[in-house]
Parts: sequence; C-alpha cells; structure tokens
Amino acid sequence: MDYTDLLIEADCNQLIVKEKPLEAFDGRIKGNKIAIKKNLTTTEKKCVLAEELGHHYTTVGNILNQNCIQNRKQEQQARLWAYNKLIGLNGIINAYKYGCQNLAEISEYLEVSPTFLSDAIEKYRSKYGEFTTLDNYIIYFEPYLAVMEMY
Repeated sequence: MDYTDLLIEADCNQLIVKEKPLEAFDGRIKGNKIAIKKNLTTTEKKCVLAEELGHHYTTVGNILNQNCIQNRKQEQQARLWAYNKLIGLNGIINAYKYGCQNLAEISEYLEVSPTFLSDAIEKYRSKYGEFTTLDNYIIYFEPYLAVMEMY
C-alpha cells in the first residue's frame, strides 16, 4: 500500500486531504479535513496519513489534550490502526520471507519510516508480549524482532 492508495481511501470516505506547511504537527484531522505536513517525505506522509485515517475510524471528538487518559487511549487506538494497516503481523512475516535481515531492510520493504516501524514493533511487544504466533510462524519481539517458521 502506498501514499496514493491511502489518498484514494480517504477520498472514498469523503475526506479531503491537503498538504500544508504545518508547524506543530505532522498531521491533523478535523471533521472531514486532513492536513499533512508538506515538507515530509512521501514515506513519512504515508505513515502520517495512515494515522489520521486511524483517527477517522477510531476516535471521537477533540483529543488534543493528551493529559486526559481517555484521549491518550484514543491516540493509541488510532496509531495501532495505522500500524496494522501499513505493517501488521503479516507484513513482518512477508518481510522475513522476502529475506529482510534488519529493521532498516524491513522498513524499506514495507515502505514505512524507520521510526514508524520501531513504534509499531514496540506497540506489538506491549500487546502480545515476548512473542506471538500467526499461521506457521512465531514472531519474537524480545530480545529483538525475529521470525521463525514452525515445521
């Protein structure tokens, strides 16, 4: 999935996406309008748009005040939605099958920023613990990311 695919998804949901010279945020959604920081790379824009779409699908109201625990929970829901959209456990397995050996290669293969990938792995670690299984694969999050095929 690339940035154009996400723009199409936004359009199908009657969301208007504009690239703007934002200062405080990389992205912002208000009503049916999404603003993306103009000077980001296409890969970074893709990650930001996925998170803003996550807000569209999962959050309610103004959650800018992150001192409120409910707002922080909604922020995390939107991020998890984005991680699953662009990476997911299947994406990690596919990167392993492709032959990716480290986080930089996985990031490049999945076309996400290294920071986005690292944050996703940390989120998966907190959600699943030391490891999880999917189909015939074990995905380890501790002590570092590793995938093993079960026989």
